[in-house]
Amino acid sequence: MLVTRIGSGALLLTAALGLSACGGGGEQPQSAKKPAQTAASAADADAFVAGINDDYREKLPYFSAAQWAQATYITDDTQLLASRANEEWLEYLSRKVQESKQFNEVDASDDTERAILLLKLSTANPAPSDPAKRAELAKILSKMEANYGSGKWCKAEGECLSLPEIEKIVNDPTATPEARAEAWLGWHETAKPIREDYVRFAELGNEGAKELGFANLGEMWRAGYDMSPAEFDAEVERLWQQVSPLYDALHCHVRGKLNAEYGDEVVPKDGLIPAHLLGNMWAQQWSNIYPLVEPYPGVGSLDVTAALKARRDGEYKRLLSEFKGKPTPLDLAELEHQADAAMAVQMTKIAEDFYTSLGMPALPESFYDKSLLVKPRDRDVVCHASAWDMDMQGDVRIKQCIEPDEEQLSTIHHELGHIYYYLMYNGLPPVFQGAAHDGFHEAIGDVVTLSLTPEHLAKIGLVPQQEIDDKAVINSQMKWALDKITFLPWGKLVDQWRWKVFAGDIKPTDYNAGWWDLRAQYQGVSPPVARSEADFDPGAKYHIPGNTPYTRYFLSFVLQFQMQKALCDAAGYEGPLHACDIYGNEEAGKRFMDMLAQGASRPWQETLEKLTGTREMDGSALIEYFEPLLAYLEEQNEGLSCGWEATKR
Repeated sequence: MLVTRIGSGALLLTAALGLSACGGGGEQPQSAKKPAQTAASAADADAFVAGINDDYREKLPYFSAAQWAQATYITDDTQLLASRANEEWLEYLSRKVQESKQFNEVDASDDTERAILLLKLSTANPAPSDPAKRAELAKILSKMEANYGSGKWCKAEGECLSLPEIEKIVNDPTATPEARAEAWLGWHETAKPIREDYVRFAELGNEGAKELGFANLGEMWRAGYDMSPAEFDAEVERLWQQVSPLYDALHCHVRGKLNAEYGDEVVPKDGLIPAHLLGNMWAQQWSNIYPLVEPYPGVGSLDVTAALKARRDGEYKRLLSEFKGKPTPLDLAELEHQADAAMAVQMTKIAEDFYTSLGMPALPESFYDKSLLVKPRDRDVVCHASAWDMDMQGDVRIKQCIEPDEEQLSTIHHELGHIYYYLMYNGLPPVFQGAAHDGFHEAIGDVVTLSLTPEHLAKIGLVPQQEIDDKAVINSQMKWALDKITFLPWGKLVDQWRWKVFAGDIKPTDYNAGWWDLRAQYQGVSPPVARSEADFDPGAKYHIPGNTPYTRYFLSFVLQFQMQKALCDAAGYEGPLHACDIYGNEEAGKRFMDMLAQGASRPWQETLEKLTGTREMDGSALIEYFEPLLAYLEEQNEGLSCGWEATKR
């Protein structure tokens, strides 16, 4: 997940840009006392943008530091500091957005007009111009994020578990359905305290968006794609219709396997799948249940997690052997932590090696000095993985509680995609230091993960050399599909819920029902236990309390395959798309870096064309990638009742 350097967004204030006359002492002529109002010029607009760029360089390191402190050291004090910094940043952006309105009718250069537009859209949650409401918004945002980061499920016997510990239960396909349902419920209970906060946040965000000229906050979010909000709605729906048959086929197959495992009472043959049985707290990616649905057991087995855990355990044994004297329980805990930290660095360097093999620079030393790569033993942190550009000049960091498993290794490759995007566009003026659109930022690292083929994993020593045959290909594709294909409806529905909330189509009295209606419609899943409007299940996903727009992820899951195909073509690769590995190919790397260096300076259509030769996002490469699996699923699903009724829970 990307945490942008621009904290929580802009507020619109009523202050206007003041014009003043300057001169020597003594009485001034009447005309100097009351200067005539002159229209803003193109030169004024250029100077305004130059001032914004200077301000970003000066102010953003401070605001970023406050947010970083809160995310990596959750206390009342850091919440206060982050809230105050947020409020200051919101005030600054609001004032500048207000000032920028004087250039609405100015015939400025393309770059200046684009910079002013990006300024207006630089926030995910604009607030009203009223200073008290601005302070209220900043406080709510800090409270919601802190609630997520410090959330714990405390069992009846007194043991309290944090999210990573709870996820281990939900993610475990060998745990009983009852144990997973209990853990699922334990985490979702932590979101209840922010339900009313979210109601107020939506009110304030809508009020701020309206002051910027948008109907509501959702419409404002959809305006940042070099097309109208209505055109963007249609574009997202077009892409979903293009790729949804893949999800439908996979859902049918997985439901049949789960029904065979648990019986009709737990998983209906033709209804919704209980969300807690899919190996993920949010049922957004299902790779953890791969052992239950593996097409050809044992064929081409790739136990990357076991290899990583063995390396970590080896590091622990080394540290223990070097310890002088008899270690106390506290000493042993510290040695365990040191082994975890060393493994986290090693996994990060594996990911870094992929990027440098393409010709990209090594990460700055400060990256390893300042990043948080493992969960501290002494404090609460927001473990949700995120990449940070602290100063727009090379101070880049990751915040991730890395554990030695395959999913975390993939996540590091993803997060470094953000980091290298930052580094590639750091040479641009600050206002253009962003993605072509937010889906690009999420796609970059995932493009790299598509090259983590069995051959690549063997090449870097994580698995033995594989004999690849048709059965091994299907197994590998099933594993990827449980990560990539299953995400598509989830990636679309999270913002569908928020857009409906912001538009008033889902009222506060129906927040939870509206959430589960959409999950049934798009994902075909149901909650494991009865839910009511006393619950706030959307808030159990970071991006809701953290107010991070989510459609970017859906777009990225389409774009990553489109980009991968273009990079494989640039590398001169000939063969099935699913087997392409661009590791070490500097021609592909050059094409990649040329695109990344564009940042947000040009419309995304131009940036996409620079790499792929087309100006349109397209799901056909994703479909091509999974062609072997789709043929397998069609064969396996013969005779099954596929599809579901959204109301059949």
